Amino acid sequence: MASWFCCGKVSNRSRRGKEQPTWRVFSLKELHSATNNFNYDNKLGEGSFGSVYWGQLWDGSQIAVKRLKVWSNRAETEFTVELEILARIRHKNLLSLRGYCEEGQERLIVYEYMQNLSLHSHLHGHHSFECSLDWNLRMNIAIGSAEGIVYLHHQARPRIIHRDIKSSNVLLDSDFKARVADFGFAKLIPDWATHVSTRVKGTIGYLAPEYAMLGKANESCDVYSFGVLLLELASGRRPTEKLSSTVRRSIVDWALPLVCEKKFSEIADPRLNGNYVEEELKRVVLVGLMCVQDLPEKRPTMLDVVELLKGESRDRFSHIENSDMFRNPLAAEINNGTSLTDDRLDCISEEKELERPLRENAEL
Repeated sequence: MASWFCCGKVSNRSRRGKEQPTWRVFSLKELHSATNNFNYDNKLGEGSFGSVYWGQLWDGSQIAVKRLKVWSNRAETEFTVELEILARIRHKNLLSLRGYCEEGQERLIVYEYMQNLSLHSHLHGHHSFECSLDWNLRMNIAIGSAEGIVYLHHQARPRIIHRDIKSSNVLLDSDFKARVADFGFAKLIPDWATHVSTRVKGTIGYLAPEYAMLGKANESCDVYSFGVLLLELASGRRPTEKLSSTVRRSIVDWALPLVCEKKFSEIADPRLNGNYVEEELKRVVLVGLMCVQDLPEKRPTMLDVVELLKGESRDRFSHIENSDMFRNPLAAEINNGTSLTDDRLDCISEEKELERPLRENAEL
């Protein structure tokens, strides 16, 4: 299946004047040994593809191994797509490929191990009670992950849309620097194409409306998802909350009325205990809301997002701050819930992240 990968056809295209990332083919025996036979205690997380395990190679280096849950044509496609994307890209804010394994029906991808796991684990999961993300770290994570997506949208050739930007796909290294990960749903867009029409995949709460309803995906869909991520990062809240058994309220519908009333302090994550830079908080929240506008043509590009988050465009930010969308709290409160029916859930997944203490990361 992945013989094209072994032959280096993709890896040669990924160079483009840059040093080729180091990756290799692993044996199944080697990965069994590294992960203690994929022991449950080594499990880092679980998703639609399968499970991710911590491992340690013979030389002492740590790895993360994503293992296909059940072989199928669909899973095989996602495996191949992720390998092809990872072989093409190299950026300090994108997760790097260490290698892969393909033996029988076993499909495994080997990555760098990120010592601080995912952003999701610190906001909502195993590490959320530790309050380890101060405001400075959150700003660095916001800008770093945005720069990784800029590479996908504006520097990679062909362009790449991720299609599953969310907090569990933003991993954190030993210095809490962000690495965008998980390219199983990614799509390559030729220069001549404005969008791709595709089956909807992603996670509830992060999906752009035009993509969720029509299956039309382009860079602006990632921008929408990233806007949700910014609000999540600032507030510590999940992308959606249940109001009843059939109705959810999005983080957007919760935040917008507060912004219209200039109540930014009520948006800030209570775990910050007021220790944040007010101007930066306002910047993150307003940029996030600009990204999640219903009309894709009104959303900024990721290049714009990085510039705004860094405070490099004061005039433009002032224009955003005075935008009509932040002046009418009554209009903002009209859409206070999003009903989601079961017939859409075959393509769209809930956020179900399993975080394990991993021996309390004793090695770290």
